[in-house]
Amino acid sequence: MSFPLLTATAAVPAVGAIATAAVPAAKRTAAKWLALLCSLATLGLALVIAFRFRPGAKEPFQLTESHAWIRDFGVRYDLGVDGIAVALIALTALLIPFVILAGWHDADPLEGATPNHRWRPTQGFFALILAVEAMVVISFEATDVFLFYIFFEAMLIPMYFLIGGFGDRAGPHGEEQAATQRSYAAVKFLLYNLVGGLIMLAAVIGLYAVTAHQLGAGTFSLQQIVEARASGQLTLGTGTERLLFLGFFFAFAVKAPLWPLHTWLPNAMGEATSPVAVLITAVVDKVGTFAMLRFCLQLFPAASSWATPVILVLALISIVYGALLAVGQRDIKRLIAYASISHFGFIILGIFAMTSQGQGGATLYMVNHGISTAALMLVAGFLISRRGSRLIADYGGVQKVAPVLAGTFLVGGLATLSLPGLAPFISEFLVLVGTFSRYPAIGVIATFGIVLAALYVLVLYQRTMTGPVKAEVGGMHDLKVRELVVVAPLIALLLFLGVYPKPLTDIVNPAVGHTLSVVDKKDPKPTVQVNAVPGHGRPGQAVRDQDVEAAK
Repeated sequence: MSFPLLTATAAVPAVGAIATAAVPAAKRTAAKWLALLCSLATLGLALVIAFRFRPGAKEPFQLTESHAWIRDFGVRYDLGVDGIAVALIALTALLIPFVILAGWHDADPLEGATPNHRWRPTQGFFALILAVEAMVVISFEATDVFLFYIFFEAMLIPMYFLIGGFGDRAGPHGEEQAATQRSYAAVKFLLYNLVGGLIMLAAVIGLYAVTAHQLGAGTFSLQQIVEARASGQLTLGTGTERLLFLGFFFAFAVKAPLWPLHTWLPNAMGEATSPVAVLITAVVDKVGTFAMLRFCLQLFPAASSWATPVILVLALISIVYGALLAVGQRDIKRLIAYASISHFGFIILGIFAMTSQGQGGATLYMVNHGISTAALMLVAGFLISRRGSRLIADYGGVQKVAPVLAGTFLVGGLATLSLPGLAPFISEFLVLVGTFSRYPAIGVIATFGIVLAALYVLVLYQRTMTGPVKAEVGGMHDLKVRELVVVAPLIALLLFLGVYPKPLTDIVNPAVGHTLSVVDKKDPKPTVQVNAVPGHGRPGQAVRDQDVEAAK
């Protein structure tokens, strides 16, 4: 029996979470180091997955594991990865060590605080982070719909406690109101996602009932359902398929988040600590967009095509709406949250453009957005911890007293606005090209999001980093060694993937091609420029390929 690599990659952080929580209260530092070592071990296993994965192989999923679980209901423990899952597992495993390092002191007890205002044990903070990592990783690996659903919902529990129990202590209000705001943000996060999950559960049960009726035995296996549909053994009626699709898509749109289901995100990111905010938007939210590719498109191809026009409009609204609200923000973390809503709009736009460039760009965007947002949010967290305020107006002239902090903040901001040469640029470019080739009007309007991104990023930098040095930031110190260890690799990755994205595209593109083949979509034929073809208009007129052949 081969080594269960996929199981091990999820099991290491899960076991690490239990071990970290069991460390005695007096050994806080030991708990931190244990959590960090477990996250590094998970990163090592994720790299093994990436090296063992064979791009372009015929089978849709590799490194598969399959075991019977609940036989009577057709539930199996089925794991497997395609190129999209490999990229996102690597992203998750890469970011968690930086999240742990960045939050090294975020859960330390507050000196002089009343019992009601003390943090929960430090061990609990790091154990919860590892628990989230384990659940996210297995969500990317699961090829059984029910198995995926369990961890898709279970990750809400540790995230609830991370937001509500370990929230940001640099809020603009007093400790009493800050605690109230944290609780409100945590409950809102939980309720929104629970409602989405319950609707999805109804769709999961409906899918099982349909397979039981038509195949003789109910199944949750993604691969079995896709193959049964391709062979004609399983046929979903138009109305049934659309209802099931909407049940799945609603849950994923909440998690993503897509307008108008996005309102929990600014509260959650604003009230969470900066490392936890990174965990939300760079790791957990990616499960929603990933699931759109893996489950919505592959299980319900006809319904996906039917819903595409509406989803593209919602994605377009997310792009412009999120960017406009980011421009008007006074809170640094809420600005980054609204910017992320805009970026998720680009990702969903690329997914439902139904082109290889769009979906390839969307997958790259998931990875690159995770890296760029992590860099910007973590540096913002270091800045906020020094001043004790999230308000933009409380800063000014930081680049004169902390030039390295300001420089890394600028690079993170430029990556957020997709500056050429940095990783998010190629992702956004591919999404727009893929969208424009099939939906030119939507592609043109989406480009306004780029202009607005430049506005909110540069205005943020100008107001916080330039100008006269405010008295409150005059004694601010620059980044420490631990903070540089967190930020420097992320900046290096943004630069590397900005000029050489081939390692990612080689892994992702075959999986994108498989998804498009399941949905039965092909890229639109490009137009070409021809010169003075007889009977085809003026020189330089754009004509289709078949027209060129006829003219020849």
